[in-house]
Amino acid sequence: MKTVSESTVGRLSLYLRLLHELENEGVQTLSSEELARRCGATAAQVRKDLSFFGTFGKRGLGYGVPELIAALRSILGLERRWRVALVGAGKIGVALLGYQDFRRQGFYITAVFDADTSKIGQRWHDLDIRADAEMETALRNEAIDIAIVAVPAESAQSVVDRIVASGVRAILNFAPTKLIVPNGVALKNVNMAVELEGLSYALANGARAGRGGRRSRASSLKGTVPRNGAGPARN
Repeated sequence: MKTVSESTVGRLSLYLRLLHELENEGVQTLSSEELARRCGATAAQVRKDLSFFGTFGKRGLGYGVPELIAALRSILGLERRWRVALVGAGKIGVALLGYQDFRRQGFYITAVFDADTSKIGQRWHDLDIRADAEMETALRNEAIDIAIVAVPAESAQSVVDRIVASGVRAILNFAPTKLIVPNGVALKNVNMAVELEGLSYALANGARAGRGGRRSRASSLKGTVPRNGAGPARN
């Protein structure tokens, strides 16, 4: 199996979202140049990303939007329904439960767990919050594909260890801490504080450059935000 970088996969997801928008606008075909312009990449980058997975479009005619959408959905594994468990029913967890785009993309949260006994039995978005002690059995018996971890940092590693031991091989982590998982387990970290710090860095350094008069604020912000692996970046 060929190795594809996380940044490439991230761009494929971005292309798919843009293509859905174009389809809703009635656009049937577009060029690599137009797709690149809309997502802030280059036409060469778009063609390179797609070339990992085959040949798409026709020279001189561009890409068929519906066809490229279908191809990207297949590449990203979105042709099937994924069963998702949410561990942690705090503010972040409850917000994730209400996010409708998950289901539109095939991700169905079917189980919610929390260690707070005062929350057990509460119903949120048609799901009952279950006791933390039930987690391992439920993950195994209900064929959960992906676990979302939204627990305090101090308990995140032990929770992830239990999830991995239950056979789940894909984890999305919102806890602000570094986690260790064995080979064969996919882990994605979402640290909103780090992302905000990256934005503050860009703003602060852009402001300094602007005061120095060497370059404009817009140009100084470009490319200054450090990446932490939580989203798409250019190769």
